[in-house]
Amino acid sequence: MLFPDATGPSMAMCSGGITNGCVPVAGLAGPAIECARMPKTLVVYYCGACGHQSPRWLGRCPGCDAWNTFDEAPRAPKGRSARHGRMLSSALAAPGATPTRLGDVDGRAARRIATGLADLDEVLGGGIVAGSVILLAGTPGIGKSTLALRLLDCLSRDLPVLYCSAEESAAQIKAHAARLEASSEIMLVASTDAAEIIAAIQASRPALVVVDSVQTIALADVEGSPGSPSQVRECALAIARHAKESGCAVVLVGHVTKDGAIAGPKVLEHIVDVVLYFEGERLGQHRVLRATKNRFGATDAVCVFSMDDDGLSEVHDPSQLFLGERAAAAGSAVTATLHGARPMLVEVQALVSSAGYGTPRRLVSGLDYNRACMIIAVLERRCGMRLGDQDVYVSVAGGLRVVDPAADLGMALAIASAFRNRPVRDELACFGEIGLAGEVRAVTGAARRANEAVKLGFRRPVVPAASSAALSSSGCSFVAVRTVTEAIAAAFD
Repeated sequence: MLFPDATGPSMAMCSGGITNGCVPVAGLAGPAIECARMPKTLVVYYCGACGHQSPRWLGRCPGCDAWNTFDEAPRAPKGRSARHGRMLSSALAAPGATPTRLGDVDGRAARRIATGLADLDEVLGGGIVAGSVILLAGTPGIGKSTLALRLLDCLSRDLPVLYCSAEESAAQIKAHAARLEASSEIMLVASTDAAEIIAAIQASRPALVVVDSVQTIALADVEGSPGSPSQVRECALAIARHAKESGCAVVLVGHVTKDGAIAGPKVLEHIVDVVLYFEGERLGQHRVLRATKNRFGATDAVCVFSMDDDGLSEVHDPSQLFLGERAAAAGSAVTATLHGARPMLVEVQALVSSAGYGTPRRLVSGLDYNRACMIIAVLERRCGMRLGDQDVYVSVAGGLRVVDPAADLGMALAIASAFRNRPVRDELACFGEIGLAGEVRAVTGAARRANEAVKLGFRRPVVPAASSAALSSSGCSFVAVRTVTEAIAAAFD
């Protein structure tokens, strides 16, 4: 295109045209046309559940099928990506790291730090590994900060520890620590800047750092607000990189959404070494800490805490705690469950009453609702109990949530006891999975479950007949049943 404002030989042809950002500069000799190509801002949408990227907003994520989880995050222009590609090419051309034989690797770097809490050490696989990154996740208000302060208090007597708070001020943390009677040797920094937190870690050189929480810190050179997928990912990567280089163990406190998933991108769980879930009813007394990922140990252990006025305290005998207030009444049955590798006895309560009007209600607390409905149907069809016009309420006493299918037999006996208005025998505990044909199926860890029941005074537990061989070698007495009808007869006769 020709521009008449440029005179003489300075007239030029711009192949890009006006649409490409070419601006005529009037009254100048020589090249009178300045081509101002402004970088185009590209936008990428990130799924907050799994980190899936899309050039446009989507209602449903194709990566994890979650709804309304996409957030907008700007992306660097193509020029920057090209420069990054050239830098990566030069880095690949540079000499790489020297491989080392596995036998020559110094294993002392993977030392463990005992926390002073025996059950927590068992969940972690023997203690905290130096240089590891642990994600402590739980719903807001469940007690994550209280547990973090308890952990720092136990370690501060022998090691330097640091608490980085991005949600509360230093005065608020001090008041919280005073209520828990935590040690005054805990170092504290209150900041929402991830760079400042890393600088504080470098200056203090602690053995353990708690960052509370990863959803409230941010890096200045990363786009997005605190808690966005890009900020959570980059902050976690920066802290994890420093932990690996310095050998300092880090605990990242994270929030859980209402669906039970960790807030932020799914990639956060892949960055860390250990993922711990802190569960329980917010207004209840009991909390359960379980590991869903552990690069340094198994994930079959749990730790039970009791929330008291003085903070969290370990419960070394949770079965006794959950059964401490049990009363012999109709609608109550004791079942042996496994939480990880730990056997635990819990009380299942049921209430059956005539439906006043409309469709009968089925309310379940602490157990799987669908399994409870299935067991009600089995009792009605295989055992002749008329429950189709009855309201049925089932609950686990103590606020504990049970997902073990071995609790099926406990639910069945509790519902049968409530329906007949007859209490189950006091010395009876049970476990077993129930099939649709009314059969009682074997479950894992039968010997551990039966031994835990006998230890607490339940002399003859009701167990699946298929587990008889495993229980005979353990030396405990038991009642073997093949169907739910036989189990009900053993419970009341």
